[in-house]
Amino acid sequence: MTLSTNPPEQISSIPIDAKQLPLKDNPLRLKHILKTLPRECFQKDMRQAWSALGFNVLMVGLGYWGLSVAPWFLLPVLWVFTGTALTGFFVLAHDCGHRSFAKQRWLNDLVGHTLMLPLIYPFHAWRILHNHHHKYTNKMDVDNAWQPFRPEVYTQFDFALQWIYRRVRGRFWWLGSIGHWGKLHFDWRQFQGKAREQAKFSVLVVIGFAAIAFPVLFVTTGFWGVVKFWLMPWLVYHFWMSTFTLVHHTMPDIAFQEPDQWHEALAQLSGTVHCEYAFWVEWLCHHINVHVPHHLSTAIPSYRLRMAHESLRKNWGSYLYETEFSWALMQEITDRCHLYSADQGYQSFQDYHSR
Repeated sequence: MTLSTNPPEQISSIPIDAKQLPLKDNPLRLKHILKTLPRECFQKDMRQAWSALGFNVLMVGLGYWGLSVAPWFLLPVLWVFTGTALTGFFVLAHDCGHRSFAKQRWLNDLVGHTLMLPLIYPFHAWRILHNHHHKYTNKMDVDNAWQPFRPEVYTQFDFALQWIYRRVRGRFWWLGSIGHWGKLHFDWRQFQGKAREQAKFSVLVVIGFAAIAFPVLFVTTGFWGVVKFWLMPWLVYHFWMSTFTLVHHTMPDIAFQEPDQWHEALAQLSGTVHCEYAFWVEWLCHHINVHVPHHLSTAIPSYRLRMAHESLRKNWGSYLYETEFSWALMQEITDRCHLYSADQGYQSFQDYHSR
């Protein structure tokens, strides 16, 4: 695990040691950071966008073909491959949700809905909630992506809810995004106005697709076919979704900021983790874990993320948190990052219950 120490260049009137200033007095703003990125980082290239989509369709198709012909002992490998390729579908839909895939809104919506259908994910409901996360990243009590509970909130849970929370913040973190998916994205009543109509449309599209696809899959392949061709790759997809989103903003030494102290630029720049995974994961998932540039501007397409990150390393290296994926990293997060308070930071369940 490394925290870069290269000093940022002087940007306008921003002092080099701005990171050390109190949050409320810090003059750093997103515009100061974005001005240092190459303009090319924000340019859409439809050849690259469609090439990424074509590659992803090919990989998913290859995975399903392998599942249809492989002997039983190769199925786990193919489940991992196919589920990871389906995660690439989500990443491209993620670009569509941020309008960084195509210039036309209708095309972003069409591609986004299509790519999310095999995942049974309502595109607009996810898009709207996800944009809330970007707007309030690491803002305690407001951010809606894997935010830890305060001890006083956890205390109010009944035994069953505490037990579930301990599991999804512990060794069963990989199931967390399933709960997030099911709980947050199918109730269009939580939205207002146009957003409600969009979310309702996406939910009905997904339900309609499922009402056709699952019976057809069951009739043609049986119960085992549903498990082999959908459930197992879908669980692998959720493993990566849970892992990616947990690691993106969760480290023992990354603070959630209190609402009255929240600093947008520092929350996005220093509260977002750059994590390198195995090359084949990065390859199939379009480098979404090069995540700091994406939080500085959602207009940066996935194929520009590495270019943008290299610029950030040059100009803002001392602000960046960089690490590599490992099981030791996941053990550290799931052993320590359970509850959060402004005065103590992260607290483990063991420490909390031993008081």
